[in-house]
Parts: sequence; C-alpha cells; structure tokens
Amino acid sequence: MSFLQDPSFFTMGMWSIGAGALGAAALALLLANMDVFLPKSRSATLEYLEDIDLKTLEKDPRTFKAKELWEKNGAVIMAVRRPGCFLCREEAADLSSLKPKLDELGVPLYAVVKEQIGTEVKDFQPYFKGEVFLDEKKKFYGPQKRKMMFMGFVRLGVWYNFFRAWNGGFSGNLEGEGFILGGVYVVGPGKQGLLLEHREKEFGDKVNLVSVLEAARKIHPQTSASDTK
Repeated sequence: MSFLQDPSFFTMGMWSIGAGALGAAALALLLANMDVFLPKSRSATLEYLEDIDLKTLEKDPRTFKAKELWEKNGAVIMAVRRPGCFLCREEAADLSSLKPKLDELGVPLYAVVKEQIGTEVKDFQPYFKGEVFLDEKKKFYGPQKRKMMFMGFVRLGVWYNFFRAWNGGFSGNLEGEGFILGGVYVVGPGKQGLLLEHREKEFGDKVNLVSVLEAARKIHPQTSASDTK
C-alpha cells in the first residue's frame, strides 16, 4: 500500500476530482442553456382570456372581465413579469414606442400586473404609455403558469439581456414576485381572436416589435349597426 503514501498519487486524485467537478459544472451550464429544458407553455384561447377578472388600480377599484379591453378595437396587452424589473421596464418602453402607430390604427395598449406592492406600479408607468390593470389570479400568465427559477441566472441569453437593458440605461429593484414568466398578446375584437401570443421563455425575452405591429394591422374594429347606416 505504499502508493497511498506517494504524494504524486494524492495530487493525481485531487486533480481527477477537480476535473470531474469542472466537467459536471460545464455539463450543468450546457444543459441550462438548452431550450429543451425551458418551462413549457400552453397556448391561451380567446375563451380563456375573455373570462379573466381584472381590477382597475383606482382608489375604489372596479372588477371587470378582460374582454372589455379588446371587444371593440382589439388591444395589445403586456403581462408584466415584475414592474420593478429593469428588463420588464425595457420591454414596456419598447412597446410604448409603438403607441403613435397603434393610436393611428385605433388599437389601445394595456398592461396587466399580478400584484400591487407599494409604488411599484406607479414607478413602472413612466416606462409604459398605456393603462395598467391588476390580474390577482395571474390568469394572463397561464393557462399553464411557467416559472424560471435560478436556472435563469446561468443562461447566457439572460446575461445578454441584462447587459442590453443596463446599457440602455434601465434600472430597477428586487421588489415582488419575478419568477412567473410574462408575455405579450395582440387580441382582435369580438371573435377575431388571438393574433399574436408571445410567451417569455427566459428573463428579458422581449417580443418582436415588428410582429406586434403586423398583428395590430390585422385587427378589424367592430362596427355597430348605427355606424353602418
């Protein structure tokens, strides 16, 4: 058993353990960056979205069905992951850059949040140029809610998104729940249905603005019988 007293044997053993740990870490990093391991989403239906209860953020809140948002002119709706998140604020600002063109089309821009903490929504509104409503049951984040936990912090795409938003001058805080992933919807009036459904696949996965505008241009506003006379 003299080999146990050989320093070179001990060194080789430690090197092997270190190499194994490094290999395991590299494998974990590789797997975390493969989209196949991302939380799977299930597409929403118009019927599902129509029945969602939303609340206004006034002093005396009003509860109403979400279909009110789009039943006449359609709507672009952002399901905000977390109002204080600088990545969410970046996407809100990007969507708000479309507001003049959406106004020309007569299509409103809205956002829903899943909680109202302190001044978080108020602090979010300078980045977002539309009305914001509360979705207490988090229905707009479904029908199958998806969470990205700490795996998000080892994804290269997330770090790219961090640096992009930081370089853009956006900042934020850590207040509130931020693991349930959000998204963006473009919904047509009446029964025209969903024209675009973007589900955030990781932190900072922004919707394509060209796709949003293309979908908004497909909206056919509802006309009443009096309008056609």
